[in-house]
Amino acid sequence: MNELLNKEHLNMIGRRRFLKQAALGTTVFWTVKGAFAEALTLTPRQTEGPLYPDHLPLDTDNDLLRINDAITPAVGEVTHVSGKILDPKGDPIKNAIVEMWQVDSRGVYIHSQTANNSKRDNNFQGFGRFTTGSSGEYYFRTVKPPPYGGRAQHIHFAVIRGKHRVLTTQLYVKGDPKLKRDGPINAIRNPKLRTMLIREFKPLKGSTTGELTVGFDLVVGVTPEDPKEDSLRFQNPKYKKG
Repeated sequence: MNELLNKEHLNMIGRRRFLKQAALGTTVFWTVKGAFAEALTLTPRQTEGPLYPDHLPLDTDNDLLRINDAITPAVGEVTHVSGKILDPKGDPIKNAIVEMWQVDSRGVYIHSQTANNSKRDNNFQGFGRFTTGSSGEYYFRTVKPPPYGGRAQHIHFAVIRGKHRVLTTQLYVKGDPKLKRDGPINAIRNPKLRTMLIREFKPLKGSTTGELTVGFDLVVGVTPEDPKEDSLRFQNPKYKKG
């Protein structure tokens, strides 16, 4: 994985090929199914929030640092986010669509009604998708989300199976002092469930530029979510109301 992240090697194999290969190299494989209790526990749901993109960017791949083949990347702490989409038995789920969206390094979403829209980093994609293969793995390259407003640092996730969204949740940064008073994470009363959404953003081994890595496995069921709260996404005919 360290070799894949080497800049010279990245230039050689091309950005999009790199993203496919990195998706297969950033996740720790489990050798014993059900080795961890989390593998059988559904990932807690979280609110979608009001800022799911109202207009999707032209580029929706899994590299949020560059829009299409732009030369200038987004500003921020480069972070590699990876994990597996699993069913309650611990088996990987193939052909699940993983969506991820978040603020840029300045605390701005790509939604048209976001605060401080004029300060947005126009080189940051803000939203991405990844379709899992037979191993159930996904991978995104993004920036570490900064704190903004009253919220703790977080990244939004959604998982779609077929035409139904089966999970909406958020990933939080371990050690963030705002976690103690963040509304959505503390709405989860069970501390063991809360910890499933709080992950350590670790230094990437071998990186000379301070890149980070975080693992975030998601365990989903088959029941579609209630769409009442999250109506914006159904402007896209790809998704069917539950």
